[in-house]
Amino acid sequence: MSNDDQYGGGAVGGTGQTRTRLPDSPSDPYGTPRRTPRASRGLITVVGVVVLLIAAIAFANRSQPPTDPPTSNKPPTTNATTPTGTTPVTTKSAGIPKGFAHDEQGAQSAAANYTVALNSDGMLKKDVRHTLMDAVYTPEAAAQRKGQQDTAYSPAFFAALGLDANGNAPQGNTFVTRAVPVGTRVENFGPANAKVSVWYMALVGMTGAKSTTPVSTTWKTWTFELTWAGDDWKVASDTQQDGPAPVPGDVPASTSDDISKAVQEFGGFTYAR
Repeated sequence: MSNDDQYGGGAVGGTGQTRTRLPDSPSDPYGTPRRTPRASRGLITVVGVVVLLIAAIAFANRSQPPTDPPTSNKPPTTNATTPTGTTPVTTKSAGIPKGFAHDEQGAQSAAANYTVALNSDGMLKKDVRHTLMDAVYTPEAAAQRKGQQDTAYSPAFFAALGLDANGNAPQGNTFVTRAVPVGTRVENFGPANAKVSVWYMALVGMTGAKSTTPVSTTWKTWTFELTWAGDDWKVASDTQQDGPAPVPGDVPASTSDDISKAVQEFGGFTYAR
């Protein structure tokens, strides 16, 4: 969830738009039949909420120039993001993997994991948000962004998402915010600094019988300026942009209960090449 460009983040992004297909079954209170004025209004509401969320994250994470420029200007690599067999990191700080390798692979793994952390629901809670910021950003960048994000995650912002003033979902509902990295790209790399872009899909929305903002998807590319500090990669600055976004598929949207169960039953990943 970041706010220059996650939601989280990072973690942030511009104003992306998403397209949601609601279920055709009238028995599902999560959606309404397609091709009706009511469905159109629901789609507009979903898009508005996603845009609002991404905009708030973007505001809270306005990027700043890195303290030290990367030591090389190597053009972006074009090799696939494939497993290398290297053992992933096994230690964590604030629930985030740490101790990434001091090489290109480690920088890519750090960027992917930071994308997930900054788009997590922990960003809705001030104390957790500050802990995540300290674990991901350099001390200077974290100090600057904490105030920005505290302003962005305001009671009014929460209300627009259907949450209470403390960022809690109504009883019986679950607010979903999760990032799924699709791939990483090294823009340039040096021993002290690296620039890595993460292409990812994010799930954002509310489950529940009375939800007016069903969970939908948005696609972003998050670019991190990383610096090697304290024996690990830390974020000095970051920016986000929309896409690339694929054409929506033909799989019918699931019910609210199915989405809620999936979010609770399927855990996230530790990403490492």
